[in-house]
Amino acid sequence: MSFEYPENLKYMDSHEYVRLEGEVATVGISAFAIDQLGDIVFIELPEVGDELSQGDVMGNIESVKAVEDIYAPINGTVLECNTAIADAPEQLADDPYTNGWLLKIKVSEAAALDKAMTASEYQAKVEG
Repeated sequence: MSFEYPENLKYMDSHEYVRLEGEVATVGISAFAIDQLGDIVFIELPEVGDELSQGDVMGNIESVKAVEDIYAPINGTVLECNTAIADAPEQLADDPYTNGWLLKIKVSEAAALDKAMTASEYQAKVEG
């Protein structure tokens, strides 16, 4: 199966993606990871105002197959959570990169994304 990997995103080993616009990072889960999880039934996200450090567990995602941690891809403060997806997580697979974002973070250290993968690097990693 072929998945979309938007070029304007950075990807983490743990399958989160980041779209950095100025000081705000939009974070979500890649289409590949969503496909691997199967039917998603629950998403737990941090609270607005929470301080996150790169690599910290910031929530979890539960599917019919497993419960997986969601890791903070960057340091910063949670500005907004996507309550529409939290209330209807089964819709995450429909549009993971536009309406399926999970949270927005005010970034405190953008250089932390220097080690993140590009779209082609991530695609090579997950599709071989």
